[in-house]
Order: sequence, then structure tokens, then C-alpha cells
Amino acid sequence: MRKHIANCFTLLNLVFGCLAIIQILAGLPGLGLSFAAGGAAEADLVARMCVASLFICLAGVVDFLDGLIARLLGAASEMGKQLDSLADLVSFGVAPGLILYQFLLIAFSNGNLAAGASMNYWYLLPALLVPLAGAYRLARFNLGTHFSTEFEGLPIPAGGILIASFPLIFKNTDNQALQQLMHTSWFWYAVTLIVSFLMISTIAMMSLKFKNLSFIQNWPKFLLLILAIVLGISLHWLAVPLVFIVYILLSVIMLRKGTPL
Repeated sequence: MRKHIANCFTLLNLVFGCLAIIQILAGLPGLGLSFAAGGAAEADLVARMCVASLFICLAGVVDFLDGLIARLLGAASEMGKQLDSLADLVSFGVAPGLILYQFLLIAFSNGNLAAGASMNYWYLLPALLVPLAGAYRLARFNLGTHFSTEFEGLPIPAGGILIASFPLIFKNTDNQALQQLMHTSWFWYAVTLIVSFLMISTIAMMSLKFKNLSFIQNWPKFLLLILAIVLGISLHWLAVPLVFIVYILLSVIMLRKGTPL
């Protein structure tokens, strides 16, 4: 029974991932906006992706809770591990990959999605590298790694939530330079390649799980948490990519020095 409680949270992660995909592709009744012509169609698509991003963030919260609940109940199991990976692939691999796909469509259609119907869709398919890299990362994780307290490669939830932050940044920023950058296909290709490479790499990444509350043993995690709160209050969704960069730098610098994280 205890195992089923944790597994229900894992399945809820999968539900949120599926809802995000539906929202990106068509829109849920009452939440999606209908396509309009020209620039209005772009605004509708971005609005739908913003709702999908919130579903992905909810999946991230549930993904954290299912592991926590499994540990508290002593209900960790091989079944739960496999189920968690399948849910993560949908919520943090497929759904974010579709967000990148839609952003590439916006970039190549120059703001007119109706004109994008005649474009070469081979230009959009690199977005699929994210779910492919995520699947590889999860399969390798399930087979076991030679790292005991750190992750081998970027955890797929971290990459998925990074990508999920972009629609919310895109919709809420007034910075013209940032808006122009996010209308550029090369920016999305760079995001796709960086996230995919980090996931399939063997670079040691800091685990964000606290084994105890000792500040001395966990100061990099506390630093990251405090930074996330401060930047979140001041920069809102733009804080996510900045915290992501700090997380990568902290992981690389500290672990290369041999500091256990």
C-alpha cells in the first residue's frame, strides 16, 4: 500500500506532462486560445505554451514529492524507479521538446504562423534531440552510474524546467533585445544542443537532495536555494536560466575540486 501512495504521485507527474503536451498542441478546453491570423496566432500559441509550462513546473513539484514520500514511507522500489523515469521522459523530455519545436516554428515563420505551413519542417526536427537525449539519460541512470552522491549528466527535470521557463519569459518580458533573441532560430538550436549535450554527458552534477541540514556540508545547495529565491523575487521567470547557469558552474567547479556535494 505504501508503494502505491508514492506511485500515485509519480503517475500524477505523468498526468501533468500529458496535459502540457495537449496544451501545446491543441489547448485544453477553457485554457487554450483559438488560432487567429498573423501575429495574433503567435500570441495564442505562446499563451498556450505558458499554461503548458506551468503544468511542467507542477510535474517538477510532484516529481520531487514522490521521491520524498517514497523515502519517508520506506517504499522505494524498482517499479517506482522505472515508473518515475517513464513519467519524467514525458513531462521533462517530450513536452519541453514540443515547446522548442513551436518556438522554432515561430522563429522561421517570422511571426506569421499561417505562412509557416509551407516551410521545410526539417528545420524544426532538431527539437526532438531533447526527448532523445532525455531517454538516453534516464536509461543510463536506471542501469546505475559510478557516481554515488552526484548525478551523471544533467538531470532531465532540470533541463525540462529550464525550457519550460522560456514561454513565460517570452510572454512577460518587455526587453526588446531579449524578444528579438527569442525570435531567432539559432538561439533555440543552441538551447537544444546545450541541454541535450549536458544530459548525455558524463559530467558530474550536484544532487539537489539534502541528506541533512548541515550548512557546512550543504553550503553550495543552500547558496543555490538562496540565490533562486532572491533572483525569483527580483527577476521572476528570468531567474530560471540564471539559476540554471549557476547550478552548472557550481557543479563543475566544486566537483572538480573533489568537494562532495
